[in-house]
Amino acid sequence: MKARIRALAVMVAFWSAGVMAADQTLTGVVSDSLCGAKHGMANMSDRDCTQMCAAQGAQYVLISGGKVYKLTNRAGDLKTHAGHTVDLTGEVKKDTISVSKIVMPKQ
Repeated sequence: MKARIRALAVMVAFWSAGVMAADQTLTGVVSDSLCGAKHGMANMSDRDCTQMCAAQGAQYVLISGGKVYKLTNRAGDLKTHAGHTVDLTGEVKKDTISVSKIVMPKQ
């Protein structure tokens, strides 16, 4: 009986953690999954390269603290901020961020 109660308590704790997952804000550069942090097009800006790669099917990513995060939703905002350093807010799950807000950092 005690084992069942403990198992139930663990399940409730995991469920609660998932339900109460808070958004996080990370600062980084919006790039694309093909180029990552290094864009190889010498005759293009990082912004233009990111937009071109995304138009060809690459996923938008955020480069922050040496990590690459896949970005989901808000594609219009991501295109607008391609190549920019941004403060991006969203739910982080491993290497993916479900974006809820994107702003340019205050200078």
